[in-house]
Amino acid sequence: MSVFLGYIFLGLSLAAPIGPVNAAQLDKGIKNGFLHAWLVGLGATIADAIYMLLVFVGVVQFIEVPIIQTFLWIFGFFVLVYTGIESISGAGRISVSKSRSTKESKLKSFFAGFFMSLFNPLTILFWLGIFGSILAKTVTTYGTSQLILYCAAIFIGITLWDVTMAALASTMRKYLTNRLLTIISIVSGFSLIGFGVYFGIQALLILIS
Repeated sequence: MSVFLGYIFLGLSLAAPIGPVNAAQLDKGIKNGFLHAWLVGLGATIADAIYMLLVFVGVVQFIEVPIIQTFLWIFGFFVLVYTGIESISGAGRISVSKSRSTKESKLKSFFAGFFMSLFNPLTILFWLGIFGSILAKTVTTYGTSQLILYCAAIFIGITLWDVTMAALASTMRKYLTNRLLTIISIVSGFSLIGFGVYFGIQALLILIS
């Protein structure tokens, strides 16, 4: 039981650090409510599941190819910068009353989280690097029969954090003024752009080297 809880905590640890997905969840939740924020997290979780599956079939060596790494950094750069600019440009046009009427596509929220996580090299490094090692240890120590159970525990942890973030973001809407909403949207947008620029720099460093 303690090992199972440990893997739940691992899932929480993966999802908890403030990054692009959490910033997007706060932005969507404040503007459109709980469901949109949760869908951003769900999209990211589906991307995580894809990488977990890739670990099972063994693609670590493929991801280590410099041209593949460069592509992932560049794509992540464009996704994050685009989302950040969209958040900033729309900040002045949103009022508290408008933010409480869900007009944005739910599918758009889902794919925002999905692509942010799918092309986030830090996510890839975790699943194909750190998780690969954890996976090998789990199989050796506990056997294949326990593997699925512990993988499920990781996703329980991720889901718990996503629900918490969505609830937090949607609750914050009740206490917003138009000015505060604009400030949060702008800060969130610059945060996403900042992560995007970091990704772009990493791609540039690989190309230079």
